[in-house]
Amino acid sequence: MNNSMGMYQGYSVEGSAELKVTPDTMKPMMETSCNSIPGMVCEPIYECPQERCIHRQIVHEVPHVCPVNTRIINHHIYKHTYSPCYTCTEENEVCNVHDNCCGGLM
Repeated sequence: MNNSMGMYQGYSVEGSAELKVTPDTMKPMMETSCNSIPGMVCEPIYECPQERCIHRQIVHEVPHVCPVNTRIINHHIYKHTYSPCYTCTEENEVCNVHDNCCGGLM
């Protein structure tokens, strides 16, 4: 096998095939016909590589700190209630009635 012919010879990095077959490169392959001698192992034939594209989704967890402040406002409501406190006062009036008074003396 010719050392200048590698598996990826004639291919660019992107994977497009640029394999050039000329009569000069075909002669060594035609001369080594292994079908004529039983039990002889032929040189491997390199096929055009196939490309499989695998798309993977990788989840990256990015923690975010969201500060939340709770503000408590206490509303103090004073409800005024009124309870009447009853008192009782008593007055005594004196009225003097003079009946049959003697001549207005007194």
